[in-house]
Amino acid sequence: MELRGLLGLYRDGASVRRVAGVLRRLAGRVGRSMSFMGFCGTHEWTFTYFGLRSLLPRDLRVVAGPGCPVCITPGSYVDTAVKLSLDGVKILTYGDAYKLPGSELGRPRSLAEARAEGGSVQVVYGFTDALRIARRSRGLHVFLGIGFETTAPSVASPISRGEVPGNLLVLSAYRLTPPIMEYMLSSVKDVPIDGVIAPGHVSAIIGAKSWGFVAEKYHRPVVVAGFEPLDVMLALLEMVAQVIRGEARLVNEYKRLATWEGNLRAQRVMAEVFSVVDAGWRGIGVVPGSGYVFSDKYSRYDAAVQLGLEKELRRIDEMPGGCRCADVVLGRASPTDCPLFGKACTPSHPYGPCMVSREGTCYIWARYGGPELLRSRD
Repeated sequence: MELRGLLGLYRDGASVRRVAGVLRRLAGRVGRSMSFMGFCGTHEWTFTYFGLRSLLPRDLRVVAGPGCPVCITPGSYVDTAVKLSLDGVKILTYGDAYKLPGSELGRPRSLAEARAEGGSVQVVYGFTDALRIARRSRGLHVFLGIGFETTAPSVASPISRGEVPGNLLVLSAYRLTPPIMEYMLSSVKDVPIDGVIAPGHVSAIIGAKSWGFVAEKYHRPVVVAGFEPLDVMLALLEMVAQVIRGEARLVNEYKRLATWEGNLRAQRVMAEVFSVVDAGWRGIGVVPGSGYVFSDKYSRYDAAVQLGLEKELRRIDEMPGGCRCADVVLGRASPTDCPLFGKACTPSHPYGPCMVSREGTCYIWARYGGPELLRSRD
């Protein structure tokens, strides 16, 4: 089936409404309220952009999760990149990270502000662009790598093949998703989670099986789902059905892209190039086994090692004063619970990290009307 036809199938309004009708009938049989977490920021975009919460039963709640890599990147990485750019090092990074605020009180606080003050900063679409720029330019370049398991292979693969020029280093802020989900279930006791919509694109790399612990250890239903309206509604339907049956199983709804084992080649190259370490998540703290640093074999590409930045990067930062982004990514709060939302913090002038990225819940709600959808149900 052509892509356009496939998208039409998964965005078909009549099909989505039929699933919503069944979901409402099943939810009525549970006899209590339920709360499901959509781990990925793109799942939150789907629920908000397509107005899916307006179709849900009143006693079923979908909360956003920590699946926004820009939102949880420690401000110390931004502070470090800002300083390097002002010292003449060419910083290359994604557009989502360009306006990400650092943690230092002085100015500039973001790479965008650093560039306005003469810092050497360039936005790229990916590591391939960084390779091309470094090959054609003189001087030291540093790629600020922010992301989850979906983007880490794009760095690991050319490094493993020896394709990276000597004037390009990588500042690795890559984070791993199953460990933060385990942290949520084991340590964040004040957020009720009856089930988890696991991220489809991450699972295409690490394999759907990676989420089995949610069901096996924590006894919650978990569905690996795609990002279209029908995907997420079917995921909710499956989890509610499991709640009714008293089950907790892992189901892969996203079989058209994510397999049980995942991309074994990508997994091998990441295991070769990176080492897994305890890592900081902004506003959350250190999460065991949740970060990537370069293995000893490839440390010559590591900006933290080569430029002596390791001590600085170990600093864990809180959110900017008054910002509730940490509560939002942990499911403790909605964006409208933050007094800065839509006032001192907007998509055009982000104050907190959840307003920067297209995967940030605050950005999504500000752009596509999340608050109005919730108010319509009150």
